[in-house]
Amino acid sequence: MTRNSLRLRLIAGGAVAIAIALVIAGIALTLLFERHVARTVADDLDVHLKQLLAGIDTDPEGKIVVTRPPADPRFSDPLSGLYWQIGDDRAQMLRSRSLWDTALPLPPDEPAPAETHYHELSGPAGARVLVAERRITLNIADKSVQLRAAVAIDLARVAAARSAFVADLVPALGLLGLVLALATAIQVGLGLRPLDALRRGVAEIRSGRDRHLTALVPDEVRPLVDEVNALLDAREQDIMRSRNRAADLAHGLKTPLAALSVDGNRLRQKGEVAIANEIESAIDAMRRHVDRELARARLRIGARQGKDVTTPIAPLLRSLIATLSRTDSGARLSYETVVADDAVAPFDRTDLAEVLGNLLENATRHAKSRVRIVVETLPPGLTIRIEDDGPGIARDLRPAALARGVRLDERGEGAGLGLAIVQDVLDAYGWTLNLETSELGGLRVSCRPKHP
Repeated sequence: MTRNSLRLRLIAGGAVAIAIALVIAGIALTLLFERHVARTVADDLDVHLKQLLAGIDTDPEGKIVVTRPPADPRFSDPLSGLYWQIGDDRAQMLRSRSLWDTALPLPPDEPAPAETHYHELSGPAGARVLVAERRITLNIADKSVQLRAAVAIDLARVAAARSAFVADLVPALGLLGLVLALATAIQVGLGLRPLDALRRGVAEIRSGRDRHLTALVPDEVRPLVDEVNALLDAREQDIMRSRNRAADLAHGLKTPLAALSVDGNRLRQKGEVAIANEIESAIDAMRRHVDRELARARLRIGARQGKDVTTPIAPLLRSLIATLSRTDSGARLSYETVVADDAVAPFDRTDLAEVLGNLLENATRHAKSRVRIVVETLPPGLTIRIEDDGPGIARDLRPAALARGVRLDERGEGAGLGLAIVQDVLDAYGWTLNLETSELGGLRVSCRPKHP
């Protein structure tokens, strides 16, 4: 996946959203847990406070005593983190043994009778404590005495519980994040599967194995598929109209060219040889252009590739060699063929004849004594090679040899369109054309399928 990958963007966006959600959830859960622990601690303090109030009494001298202190043993353990304290308005003070020689610095407060107030303040050894206090009134010797009873607990317990909860929560949220990330990746994969099917469908159309995208797609993608199919139909119609116009134009030019050829012969018979040669040269160039347009008009790009049509190679090669052997250039050459009798090419016969005919004609025109045709069916696919022992083409001039209308030699016939026509046909069938150096010393032209 690259930076511009939609899949990567969706997965990254989902991962960021999951991370943010997990962070918020972790903070919220921690706060809720801390709040729950605080409520539990407050409830425990309220129980201890009620036990403390239930044990308050006075002795015969009118002093405050605690006959039944809270039962929790931590009240007897110095600085244990759990404390109680009772004071009155006569400066009497009773404290739990856990407070040792300190006292709880209660703030000025006037809670209503039977009302419990909670404070968070600094307790023994500077620890933060939560205090629950209540004000009561006792009648001692016909006098009303106001008492403030308080119970406190060290909040380090809450902090420790929170830390332990966070320590357990982080791995759980991490595991949940991984599960959600995997689920996001699966969801993105399932969501993008129709787009991948569209990509494969476009590849099938481009390779010629299909003409339309499948309609078996989700409703959200179907409008796009319908528009693409409509565009393909319109494009096919435009191509057909263009081919038909090109074919009509080419056929229309054949008759005037034939008439011009007759006129050239008449001039030659009258002794105007130079003019006749110029006319025949122009006619030949125009005829090559016409043949090229007719060859292109016959092509149905991609429609006849692959398994749709095949042509035996050996019989066609024998027919072409027999024709070329009767020409002045071919009569002096030796043609060697290395091709199995059952070898077939995924071409229409006319199109394959266009390819092999042009390549053999070029080889015949430039060869000194030998032309060799080799057809290999070994992996990665069928390969057709035509080579000669002529002068060949320099490596730096080979790109120019494949350009339309370019001739590297100024002798002989032709308009420089042979290889261009071959390229048009091969491109239509998904094949490629390569110019190489032959072992015979001349040029080797290789034709093979394009591979992804």
